[in-house]
Amino acid sequence: MDSLCVLIMAAGKGTRMKSATPKVLQPLLGSPIIDYVISSAASAEIPPENIAVLVGSGGELVEEHITRKFPNVKVLWQHEQLGTGHAVKSAREWWKDYDSLLVLNGDVPLMKPESLRELSSCCEKNDCTIITFEAENPGSYGRIIRGKNSVSIVEYKDASPEQREIHEVNAGCYAFRVKSLLKVIDSITNKNAQNEYYITDALGLMNGAGMTTGALVLPEDEMQGVNTQAELAHVSRDMRMRILSRWMAEGVRMPDPESVYIGVDAELSPDAVIMPNVQIWGKSKIGSGCVVGSGSILTNATLGDNVHIVAYAVIENSTLKDNVKAGPFCYIRDNTVLEAGAFAGKFVELKNSHIGEGSKVPHLSYMGDATLGHDVNIGAGSITCNYDGEKKNKTFIGNNCFIGSDTMLVAPVELADGSATAAGSVITQAVPENALGVGRARQKNIADWSLHNHHHHKTTTEGEK
Repeated sequence: MDSLCVLIMAAGKGTRMKSATPKVLQPLLGSPIIDYVISSAASAEIPPENIAVLVGSGGELVEEHITRKFPNVKVLWQHEQLGTGHAVKSAREWWKDYDSLLVLNGDVPLMKPESLRELSSCCEKNDCTIITFEAENPGSYGRIIRGKNSVSIVEYKDASPEQREIHEVNAGCYAFRVKSLLKVIDSITNKNAQNEYYITDALGLMNGAGMTTGALVLPEDEMQGVNTQAELAHVSRDMRMRILSRWMAEGVRMPDPESVYIGVDAELSPDAVIMPNVQIWGKSKIGSGCVVGSGSILTNATLGDNVHIVAYAVIENSTLKDNVKAGPFCYIRDNTVLEAGAFAGKFVELKNSHIGEGSKVPHLSYMGDATLGHDVNIGAGSITCNYDGEKKNKTFIGNNCFIGSDTMLVAPVELADGSATAAGSVITQAVPENALGVGRARQKNIADWSLHNHHHHKTTTEGEK
């Protein structure tokens, strides 16, 4: 394989998005649009150091993102936006020593790696290959005119009524033999209505010089660009269905895929069941036999096998091992780990805590910065008072402990194995092994209280004495 490089055009403003975020950084299922284009090239076995992103408008933000997420991809600058021809030319120092150059748009996230492979192999037979598609509604796209060994593009403004009937249009992605492109790139002029340099003109110049030009037809849905929020939503729906279809083919069950969102980096196992209205984002991993109940939102959540999320659980950056049960209505976050068979129930929040094997936090509780051993039972309404106004403090609960309902565990505090607390206790000191911690005011009953307090039975109205 000759040396091949990919130039991704990402210098446009994207004014029609009506957003302060540059167009290529607009999120598509949780990842910026441009990530899909770069990943597609990477999946086509193109090494990252052979990929460059050309930035311009809002370029600092794009550069910062690329440098962080794809450190080996090169960022090049187009300081003035003078058209696609000028853009390709401004990157010449970078691409001139390769054999072939692919020019892609930063806003075509649905283009498949197979299509990129096919485009790059076109360099063997053509000096330039352009990607085209049969547009259902060709609108103002440039029309493709095919000759014997050549294709040419007629811009919509310049097209005759007959040419406007043509449905094959230019998708704006190209493959060039570098030697051939170098012969014509300096001849591109800006003598047109927009005073811009168009890379499409390279095609005409190549045809004029007797070089071979061709077109690779791809499905229209792969070549959808994103220029407006509505187009972003449309592409998002297509990408989402592509991801869902892939997981269903792998044996994941979804009674209503139309209502499910799964991000591009998530991994699911066969026999997982994803109920309606579930969202799974980030690098989440769902084991086999898991059931994720309706209304749940998982971000960077790792679920072992046979985990049951009942419904309406929000799980972020946390791990639920095999046979854990969680929900409904729980919030598990900040590197919490639930060991095998543990349970987090109704209206429970777990933050940066470690819940031991078989331990239960069933109702209305908050465990923050807490470590629970195995087979602990946390009574309803118990919480860790982990914040003292300055720092977060830790709570340690041993194995086989029983925490009575409405216990306030004032951290830092430690409860040894087998210990228990009485309901309604405020625990401020360590509880030794197998001991019962009681921290509550004694109850006293006041006899005949009701008889002396008539208001208890009858409410007096104004004016009655």
